Amino acid sequence: MAGLDAAAAVWSLARNEEIALSPPPNLSPIVVDSVTKLGPEAAGRVVVGASHGGIFAAWVAAAAHVRAVILNDAGVGRDGAGVAGLAYLDRLGLAAAAADHDSARIGDGADHMARGLLSHVNAAAAALGIAAGQSVADAARLLAERATPSDRPVPPEDEARHRIDGDWGDAPAAWTLDSNSLVRPDDAGAIIVTGSHGGLLGGKPETAIRVDAYAAVYNDAGGGIDDAGFSRLPALDARAIAAATVDAFSARIGDGRSTYREGIVTRVNESARRRGGAVGMSCIEFVARMARAKLGGTQ
Repeated sequence: MAGLDAAAAVWSLARNEEIALSPPPNLSPIVVDSVTKLGPEAAGRVVVGASHGGIFAAWVAAAAHVRAVILNDAGVGRDGAGVAGLAYLDRLGLAAAAADHDSARIGDGADHMARGLLSHVNAAAAALGIAAGQSVADAARLLAERATPSDRPVPPEDEARHRIDGDWGDAPAAWTLDSNSLVRPDDAGAIIVTGSHGGLLGGKPETAIRVDAYAAVYNDAGGGIDDAGFSRLPALDARAIAAATVDAFSARIGDGRSTYREGIVTRVNESARRRGGAVGMSCIEFVARMARAKLGGTQ
C-alpha cells in the first residue's frame, strides 16, 4: 500500500506543478467492453468493464485478480441478478460497483467512462467512499487510489454449458450457455441460448457471436440507454442468424438455463420472425420453433 500511496503522491505533485507526466500504470483503470476479454495485465488493476453485474461476470473479474471492478447493472432484473455479482465480490473482499444501464451502454466500456453513473455499490466499495450517483470515471479514480487487492481464493465456477433436450431429437443441437463468450467453433448451425446481455461489444457487429449459429437468445438487460440491450439483433440479422432477447425481469441474466426455462421474449429480429419467433412467447417455445424451422429447411 505504501508504494501505491507514494505513486499517488508523485502523480498529485506532478499535476500541481503542471508537469506533463502519464499516470502511474497501477493508477490507470483498464477499460474493456467485457470482462471476458481481460488478460494477465488486469491483475492488481481497477477494471471498468461494461459486462452485466451478475455472478458469472463477477467470477470472471475475480478470477482475473482485479483490484476492483465497475460493471453495468443490466436493469437489475429478476432476483436482482444484474447486480448479484457485487455481493459475491464482497465475500471475496473485492470492491465493486455497477453503472446505471440508463446512463451508459452495456457492452461499451468507453461509454461507461464518458457518461456512466453508478447505481449500486457493494460494502467494500462503500467503505472506500464509493457511492451511487458518482460518475464511473470518478469512482474508478478513487478505487485506484484506495482499493487493495484481495488474497482470498476464488472458488471454481460450476459448469456453464448445458445441452437442451428437445422433442426434435439430436439435431439441431441446442445449448444453454451462461455467457456468449463460451460459444465454440462447433456451435456453428446450433441454437444457442445465453445468459449474456443483448448488447454489441463496443458497438462492433462482429462481436455479436463468434460463429454462424442458426439462432441465438440473449437477455435484454432492461434495454437501457440507446436501446443497447437489443443491439446484437440487427447485427445477427445481417448474418441470417435468428435472434431474440428475453425480459431481464423474466430470467436471471448470466444464467443460460434461466433464460431458457423462464425467459419471455421481448424482441426478435426479422430472421427469427420469419422462422416463427414472436414477442411474448416463452423462450422454450421460441427454441422449439427455431428447431422445427431448421428441420423444415427454413432459412
